Amino acid sequence: MSGHLQMALRLASEGLPPLPLRRGKVPFGNCPACAKNTCGGRPNMKTPGPCACPYPCHAWAAATTDPHTLNSPQWAAAWSTAAAVAYHPGGAGVTVVDLDNAAATTWARATLPVTRTVATTRGEHWIYQGVMQSVNAVRPGVDIKSLMSYARWLGPGTGATAALPAVVRALAVKEPSTAHRAPQVVTVPIRGQSGACPHRTPAYLDRGIAMAVQRITEASSAVHATVYRTFLAVLSTHGRCGCLTDTHTARLFTAAQAKGETVRHCTDAWTNAHTALGL
Repeated sequence: MSGHLQMALRLASEGLPPLPLRRGKVPFGNCPACAKNTCGGRPNMKTPGPCACPYPCHAWAAATTDPHTLNSPQWAAAWSTAAAVAYHPGGAGVTVVDLDNAAATTWARATLPVTRTVATTRGEHWIYQGVMQSVNAVRPGVDIKSLMSYARWLGPGTGATAALPAVVRALAVKEPSTAHRAPQVVTVPIRGQSGACPHRTPAYLDRGIAMAVQRITEASSAVHATVYRTFLAVLSTHGRCGCLTDTHTARLFTAAQAKGETVRHCTDAWTNAHTALGL
């Protein structure tokens, strides 16, 4: 039995659906019966769930916790040549924030709640309990891997797994096409709540605003969407405790306007973010 298969069986026993990866960290190709889509395309590839094919077919949908499938003759050739083991995060009930470089890791440490982390070749995986849609390139060097995706297994990591926060879910949200129009003013209501402040220090809020300004400033495309998602992320973290001030909002608006956004669009995006979060 190969070492990769032994690892896969251990992961399966712990509830993580594994699959083999070949050289290049990519899944094995479709089996002869499914090659060139001769199977007609598995319907279950469009929704979270396992593949019906007995071979390690169809990428993430091949992941399974069934030891008999993993150890079956149909999978033997794949395990004998596998270069690594991956797993389906959504199938394990988790979401992986894949940080692909040092800058992305720095952003996460200043922005995201602490959770279990796994070191990777170029960055880190931050793992949260809960599932969501998978989205690539939600910001420079950051991918979200959960439902209908796979992540390479690199060890259990360190730290306790936190619940999937709104700030991560917000990264995958696109601005609604129909905006709720709001007055064309720079100063807009914060509508903060009176709940307990979650910020560890005042500097935490300042760092969060600075990172948000940087994200807007560095946007090279899809500026509208970047501005909205950044506003959504700021409000999901800081919008309920009443700490945000007009000065913080002005910094965000100024950064957006420097990228060519109008005051009207900034106000609409801010209002839409409040509405999306129920603030």
